[in-house]
Amino acid sequence: MIPAAFDYHRPASLDDAVKLLAQYGDEARVVAGGHSLIPMMKLRLAQPGHLVDLQDIAALKGIKDTGAGFEIGAMTTQREIIQSAALTAACPILKEAAEQIADPQIRYCGTLGGNVANGDPGNDMPAIMLALDAVYLAKGPAGTRELKARDFYESAYATKLKEGEILTTIRIPKPPAGHGSAYVKQKRKIGDYATAAAAVVLTMSGGKCASAAVSLTNVGDTALFAAAAGAALVGSSLDQAAIDKAVQAAVGIAQPSKDTRGPVDFRKSVAGVMVRRAIEAAAKRAR
Repeated sequence: MIPAAFDYHRPASLDDAVKLLAQYGDEARVVAGGHSLIPMMKLRLAQPGHLVDLQDIAALKGIKDTGAGFEIGAMTTQREIIQSAALTAACPILKEAAEQIADPQIRYCGTLGGNVANGDPGNDMPAIMLALDAVYLAKGPAGTRELKARDFYESAYATKLKEGEILTTIRIPKPPAGHGSAYVKQKRKIGDYATAAAAVVLTMSGGKCASAAVSLTNVGDTALFAAAAGAALVGSSLDQAAIDKAVQAAVGIAQPSKDTRGPVDFRKSVAGVMVRRAIEAAAKRAR
């Protein structure tokens, strides 16, 4: 399929990009890696009159270690995340998740900002951001504001971004030294969305779980933060009973749709298996 006609813009600065969005309003769409928008344009499910390409905006690229955490530019690619030794040493779940996104060709072009800002429930990085309690920075005509990842997702493809805003930066706090994490994903084939996936980040102290965060991919209209599942692990030795309780709590909030990946009950069951495996892997790494 061939997209409908559109005007192409490639601003060199973030301010220019914001001005273009303000100028063209509903007729303009931002493109980062293009892996979500371009296929929709080819199918004419999206027909923007103006395409604003962010590729030339240097301010949207790069990984900065702030000491307490990292600031990652929205146009940083999945490949760059995988290659960052500092990011992997402090927060290995990011590399683990990035390596499970699609295929190498996609990872060379696909961006972290595009993955988290699109609001696609099948994207992998939103669940990671929920587990890490990340914060997004967005810039629009009214200036820059912060948005907590755990409050950002409203429904499929709907987020707290306002009209004319661009997600610019992802802030991630460093988990404490000795933490354990895991992202476990079941999919039908390379490049496919998950049937279900789970992210877990936890810490241990004195043989007990001191903190835990659990989140889910592609079993709801958005990535899901399973607060009760994390709470079920805290204070336990991560024994079987505690893990069973956490799995039950996580599956309890899953609301997958029946699709080509399987019926609802099957996908819930897979989600439970992914949560269990992620907890066990994270616990082993923490110890």
